[in-house]
Parts: sequence; structure tokens; C-alpha cells
Amino acid sequence: MIFGSISYLNLLPFQVFMKRYIQHSGMKMGMAYRKNVPSQINKALKKREIDAGFISSITSTSYNCTNLGIIGNKAVYSVLLREGKNKPDKESESSNALAKVLNLQGEVLIGDKALKYYLEGGQGIDLATAWYQETGLPFVFGRLCFTSHEKFIQKVAKNFIKKPIKIPQYILKWEAQKRDITPAQLTWYLKHIEYNMNHKSKKSLKLFLKKSKNI
Repeated sequence: MIFGSISYLNLLPFQVFMKRYIQHSGMKMGMAYRKNVPSQINKALKKREIDAGFISSITSTSYNCTNLGIIGNKAVYSVLLREGKNKPDKESESSNALAKVLNLQGEVLIGDKALKYYLEGGQGIDLATAWYQETGLPFVFGRLCFTSHEKFIQKVAKNFIKKPIKIPQYILKWEAQKRDITPAQLTWYLKHIEYNMNHKSKKSLKLFLKKSKNI
């Protein structure tokens, strides 16, 4: 099985969970990972180069998906629109579409680079906040979807949602150091990411998909 994993900090808890889960489930030898940015994971799933992965929510209607998502409620701090000419982020699909849906002008910036920009005092509009102000709903940026191995993927999703993942300090320090931020900043950031797609998240996604058809 080949699993597509977005190489951003917002999925660090899931990555830690998967490492433990695979070891305990006996699938370690049969699992391979492909890490990349959302737009490339989208393409890989479409071409069937991977069997499952977190993809942009705007592309998720073409696949079977779990109730696991990457969700920003009120603020996300890693999806920003900064002042300037209209410029999409080549790593994104959902965030680029969200800026258009909200009729906002500027440069889209997503992922770890956007988080670091914010932490260094960079100015911009948090797109999750802008969506919340307009709709009163959280925004679903990505979803865990699949083309095969349904039973295994659904089980993974349900087990991940059951309880919060405690990330070891050595991993927090290592991941923070790689991105030139502090472990405290990383921990703070992860508190703003939700994964369980509840009623409000599903309502939000439905609304976003409806609005995005008109852009």
C-alpha cells in the first residue's frame, strides 16, 4: 500500500500516530509513503500512484473519503493571504479556491512557510478566519481519501480520532528545529488544527464546494 502524506506540520500528530499504528498492526513491511505538498498528492491519487492520502478538500468529491480532515476553526495561522498582486500558491488547491470564493485579492501562502511568516510578524488575512466571519463555520482544507484498502483506511481514521496523540518531546524539538521555530510555537500551532469532521465541518465543506462551482 502506498500512502500519500502532506509534508506540513499540521499532519505531524497523524504521522506520529501512523508510525505507531503500523508497527502494532503488522503492516510495516507492506506500507510505503510518498510525502509531498497537497497539489502533488492530489495528482498522485488521481493517477493512482498512491492508494490513499490527505488531499485538498476541493478535489475530494471524486473519491471515497473518511471523516478525517485538516480543519481550521476560526483561525489556522498557516493559510494566509498577504497584500500584493493576485498570486495562487502552487502547493495549494483548496486555499486558492477559498480566496476566490471569499472575493479576496492578494497572494495566497500556505503550509509551514506561511506559519513561519506569521510567527515572524508577517501581516496577512487568515483565510480560515475570513471564512468563519462569513459563515460561522470551520473550514475543511483537506480530507483523508482513498481508492483502495477501504477497510484499513477507515479503521485508521477511526482509531486516530479516538484520542489525542501525544507527540514526544524529541520529535517536537526535531521538527521545530527543521523549520526554525520553537517547540512551544509548534505546540501552540497544533492546538488550532482539528481533524474530526463533525456536523459543522461537513456543512461547511458542502457550502464551500457549492460556492466554488461559481468561481
